[in-house]
Amino acid sequence: MKKVVLIEDSKVLATALTGALKIEGVETFWAADGVTGVSLVKKHKPDLVLLDLMLPKLSGFDVCKLLKTDNATWRIPVVIMSTLSDVDSRERATESGADYFIPKPYDLVSTLAEIKKYLKI
Repeated sequence: MKKVVLIEDSKVLATALTGALKIEGVETFWAADGVTGVSLVKKHKPDLVLLDLMLPKLSGFDVCKLLKTDNATWRIPVVIMSTLSDVDSRERATESGADYFIPKPYDLVSTLAEIKKYLKI
């Protein structure tokens, strides 16, 4: 079973995405803040991290940088999903090590299609 860690402070978005991924047979672990998210990634070693940028405790930029500079997690793809979709934010996300960027609000169908590419399902 494929695993995803979703780091998203919006419970509404997290619930919707978790439900859609469950239908696809993907096990999802959710964190509402950056610190908990990093812990979940280290604990579960997911196939993919879905990451918001504006998070409590630790920003998505910092989470991404931590994951991409850690020998245990650097290979895990990180897909940013954020309302911060201006050029500077996208560049910072890339510099932090993000593999892909999906601007919010996102279309669930096309977002799931992109997620499936990373999960190879």
